[in-house]
Amino acid sequence: MLSRRSLLKTAVLAPVIGAFQPPVSTVKPLRLKPGDTVGLACPAAPAYSREQVQVTIESLAALGLKTKLAPHFYDRYGYLAGHDADRAADLNALFADPTVHMVMAMHGGWGCARLLPLLDYDLMRRNPKLLIGYSDITALLLSIYAKTGLATLHGPEGAATWNAYTVDWFRRVLMNGEAVTFQNPAEKSDLLAQTKDRIWTIQSGTARGQLVGGNLTVLCHLVGSPYLPDWRGKLLFIEDVGEDVYSMDRMLTHLKLAGILGQVAGVVFGKCTRCDAGSGGYGSLTLEDVLTEHIGPLNIPAYAGAMIGHIADKFTIPLGINAELDATKGTIRLLESAVL
Repeated sequence: MLSRRSLLKTAVLAPVIGAFQPPVSTVKPLRLKPGDTVGLACPAAPAYSREQVQVTIESLAALGLKTKLAPHFYDRYGYLAGHDADRAADLNALFADPTVHMVMAMHGGWGCARLLPLLDYDLMRRNPKLLIGYSDITALLLSIYAKTGLATLHGPEGAATWNAYTVDWFRRVLMNGEAVTFQNPAEKSDLLAQTKDRIWTIQSGTARGQLVGGNLTVLCHLVGSPYLPDWRGKLLFIEDVGEDVYSMDRMLTHLKLAGILGQVAGVVFGKCTRCDAGSGGYGSLTLEDVLTEHIGPLNIPAYAGAMIGHIADKFTIPLGINAELDATKGTIRLLESAVL
């Protein structure tokens, strides 16, 4: 006979877990090579600045890559880069185009979730290729991985800062196909101790599993939909921007109530840029308090501060790829290449 605790757990988890996709075999895209073409699309916010687009084209050219703009790239419909049907058609067309080797979002913003019912997942499954972005692009990364098994990539968008740090991880993961170990820089400058980009261990230990995650706000807004993957045994990574601490508390509570935090094998929290106490005012919980309270009791390896998020220096993290998380050292070690 089931215990009262088991019955309660089943009652809470069943409605939401039923919306998750069953486990699928990971499909790796082909690595990026000099001379390959990057298809640029705007699935969320519009491309407001043609100069910024040109900077992106020149940055990719410096890596030996060509660019191709999606047909509706410069469309605009209010705060969206054109109508939903057109933005979805652009993504479908780039995946179908044999001359395009990687699909890259120019911007995040908002709007990707509106496209999910309009995407041709069968087409994408038949034409697997690199898909990269972050922030609102999380909706595409998670849904396409969940529906097709394609290993997508949480990394720089077209409008990112293409500096040496970001480019190095991008090149090593996508072009060299290295099974890298992601670790924060350890520069102290002329200080006696490191003050920038520190990691802190929430719960020590190591765990292995497939990496899955992205922007916390976007992820939470997909809970209950059929566009999230199976979370069992996964290594969850999350980040966010511009959220008050109470909002982070609310979203982590959401993941807990939805049964997601109870299924993962490890957690990596990246950066929460401009995430202050805000309206919490004097006496507010800190972000450290919130992470400790929600993640600590899970008793799984977890650390915070990784170079993942709305920051200039960022990792390129593959979804669906097996990795080992070391929460004591603050590292994520890929156990396989993310590309073929």
